[in-house]
Amino acid sequence: MEPKKGSKRTKTRKKHPWQKKKNNPNIITLFSTTLAALKIPENPLSKPLILNSLIKFLHLLNPNSPSSSQSPLLSPILSLIPLLLHSNCGAIVCIAAKIVGAASLVSIEANERIAGDTEIVKGLVVNIFRAEKMEVKIALCNAVLDLSISSLGCQRLLELSGLNYIMLGFLQVQKPMVSSLYINLIENEGDIFLGVEHKQDETLLLLLNVAATLTNFCNSEQLKNIPRRLKEAILPYLRDIWSNLREQLLVSKFLKFFEVKCSYMSNITAKNLAESIFRLSMTAPALTHYIPSEAVIGQIFWPSLSSFMNFMMEHWESSPFLIRNQAKDLEMPKVDFSSFMHSLTCEEALPRFLSSILRGMVSCPPVALNEIDSLSLLNDVRDTLGSPIMYQQDIRVVKTNLHSKFEEHYFQEGSSSGIGTPISFSAQDILKCEAAFEEGYTIAVRGMEFRISSIAAVTREIASIFGQPSVGANLYVTPPNSQGLSCHYDDHCVFVCQLYGAKQWTVYPQPIVKLPRLYECLEVPPDLLVESRKILLKEGDVLYLPRGFAHEACTVTDLGASGNVNESSVHLTLAIEVESPFGWEGFAHIALYQWIQKKGPDSIACYASGMLAISVNILHVAIKLISSAEPVLRKACLVASSSLPTETENWFDKNQRAIFNIVTDKISELSSFADSFEFLQMAVERDDDPFHWLRWLEHLSGREEYARDFCYFTSDGICETLSFINQHKEDAEAAFAHVKSNFCNEVLFDDAKESFKTLHVLYKEARMRYMNGMLSLHY
Repeated sequence: MEPKKGSKRTKTRKKHPWQKKKNNPNIITLFSTTLAALKIPENPLSKPLILNSLIKFLHLLNPNSPSSSQSPLLSPILSLIPLLLHSNCGAIVCIAAKIVGAASLVSIEANERIAGDTEIVKGLVVNIFRAEKMEVKIALCNAVLDLSISSLGCQRLLELSGLNYIMLGFLQVQKPMVSSLYINLIENEGDIFLGVEHKQDETLLLLLNVAATLTNFCNSEQLKNIPRRLKEAILPYLRDIWSNLREQLLVSKFLKFFEVKCSYMSNITAKNLAESIFRLSMTAPALTHYIPSEAVIGQIFWPSLSSFMNFMMEHWESSPFLIRNQAKDLEMPKVDFSSFMHSLTCEEALPRFLSSILRGMVSCPPVALNEIDSLSLLNDVRDTLGSPIMYQQDIRVVKTNLHSKFEEHYFQEGSSSGIGTPISFSAQDILKCEAAFEEGYTIAVRGMEFRISSIAAVTREIASIFGQPSVGANLYVTPPNSQGLSCHYDDHCVFVCQLYGAKQWTVYPQPIVKLPRLYECLEVPPDLLVESRKILLKEGDVLYLPRGFAHEACTVTDLGASGNVNESSVHLTLAIEVESPFGWEGFAHIALYQWIQKKGPDSIACYASGMLAISVNILHVAIKLISSAEPVLRKACLVASSSLPTETENWFDKNQRAIFNIVTDKISELSSFADSFEFLQMAVERDDDPFHWLRWLEHLSGREEYARDFCYFTSDGICETLSFINQHKEDAEAAFAHVKSNFCNEVLFDDAKESFKTLHVLYKEARMRYMNGMLSLHY
């Protein structure tokens, strides 16, 4: 009913949301009561008053409360939290932590406001370590998890050493509870989470959850700053937990969330835990033990220095070489390639032994060859980190028909003519490998340097000897009377180390391709296989095969009058892959980079319209094209070789300088402006990045200036650049000839050598971080 005109209206004041209901307390009254009680802690009534007020505060922050989004409510509450978190009463600290958690979820603004309060954040993380009662630790952990939903929250927790305190809290709880902890993998809406059935395990899993959340948010610098002793203390516990979960992942019998009586299901997945272990291990002390280079050289080449020198001068990258096991009885350092096979006692045990080591393996996805940033590298493998081994990627089960000479794969669903999409292995698939072995199939496992620390130590030392960032290791287990891979050649040099049994190799003496690059076509034309050499490898023997030489091997060995050897075989191949930056072509690109950097801005001024930059880029292309025709540019560059015998260092240096002189002579003689220009035009027609193969050069210091001043040929600008060259072709060709001549006459080996070693260190450290992470998941 409308009031009459002229009558007085009753003036009403708009109520705040918390005043709408009679039973909602006044926020100012609660704040005043709590503050007064905090001022007189010795009063026996103070604690009940504080607890009562805090419970009402917490009720007001309930998401269903109409006041939960009001900033006037947060200000008085948050101003009291630092005092409350310093209370000697566990119940007060517990409710204060719950208030922080609830307030962190009110809004992003509220979350970031809390994150900006140093006293609140520090009070939370320090108390996680100091609190004695489990319910208090649980409340604090939940508050930290709620705060960490924002990037700023995570960042502030890390800045205030939150991860260190949480790890200490985990260790504090873990030690007395390690024997009783059992974590389940629980499937919920397609994801696999970690959960516990028993209440006493909740604290430990919560701490693990918080530690994993913050670890996986760390950048490279923050990971490095975690104290070494803390990493060393916590990683064994994490690996123990991971080992139990890994078995469950393999069995694939996950409990549905609604089927298990779950005391606590975390929001951490099995992959999250694997990532945390991987991250912490990347910057932790190496998991491989040191092996002296003398032991590696002595094991492979026999203890004589002259035999090693003979190998380098006569056979390295030029011809196969057999090293018999002559050092069995000599007293010398010994490299044990097969320490992981100690359980082999008889041939019948081999399939079961193979299954046991396969069960302990996880997938080791390959990473981009030019990737040196640890966290970018991790991004490449995150989706499959910790997953069971995958067919084609980690393992192949294959045999070659001895009559047709065609390869057959046991797991056809994972292979189409030998190439297929990787599929994860289950426990049942691993058991099938035993049956496959009995049917004549070879089990081939790649990436053994990521799975077995003793093998990792050997590959690391061999990489140092041959100046490459890393060396791979593949395991081949072949049953009697069978052949694994068909006749093929590799795009990398290998040392075949016979660990068990015997195997007969057929090696063709002429290379199919001279020093093929990585990932070049590996087809073997049958008409080139006209002669062959038979080599029987017995335990302890080593066979060197340069890239490009066709070969095949089987366990059927004809020894003439003495009869046949027909037994199982286990061998390891150590693969030396020469990546683009670390062959002589790569060294030439680095030398050109270093030369033009040294020339400086004065040289640029001598050429109008950017002709110097154009000439430098075309010369990079010319070097690439020369490498395709001249094997010397595809040879491995050993400039970064280390761990060499002292007596060989002088010879190595002279040898590398001599090769560099040959390379510069080839560049001077064979560089073609016309061919390089045609290469660039074809790249434009294919809409390719014309310098994708040279992007690794950006890893060197000064890369931004070099990219700006000399790498004009980007995908966007190449058309305009080529059009300019067409209009000024004679001038461009003359400038190119002048730059080529000056470069070949002025370039210094020592200038390029230092940059080459710098790049080598970057790659080597990145590979070591990846190796450490993977070894930790297999530990």
